[in-house]
Amino acid sequence: QVQVVESGGGLVQLGGSLRLSCVASGFTFSRYYMQWYRRAPGKERELVAGISSTGGSTNYADSVKGRFTISRDNAKNTVYLQMNSLTPEDTAKYYCTATNMQYAYWGQGTQVTVSS
Repeated sequence: QVQVVESGGGLVQLGGSLRLSCVASGFTFSRYYMQWYRRAPGKERELVAGISSTGGSTNYADSVKGRFTISRDNAKNTVYLQMNSLTPEDTAKYYCTATNMQYAYWGQGTQVTVSS
């Protein structure tokens, strides 16, 4: 059974930090490209960051470059999103996805709220 479970969201003040985690099971994690998306109320879904199966390549949305870092631990089937210098514009539900040429698995999301 495939599972993708995000955690680590919460309420944080302007300028604060959070680290999101995403634990996957039921598929060969090390063969999947992992991404973090977010959706804020009234806005379209946004791709935040992605990381290759080996972790050797990453990419980021312009809105988070220099503030967010994506990483993964294939031994733990886990991908992380370290978020620093948070602003209210980062408030959204954050989703983890696992993709390869055939499949895409999504988690249920974790809410991040940044107060000013």
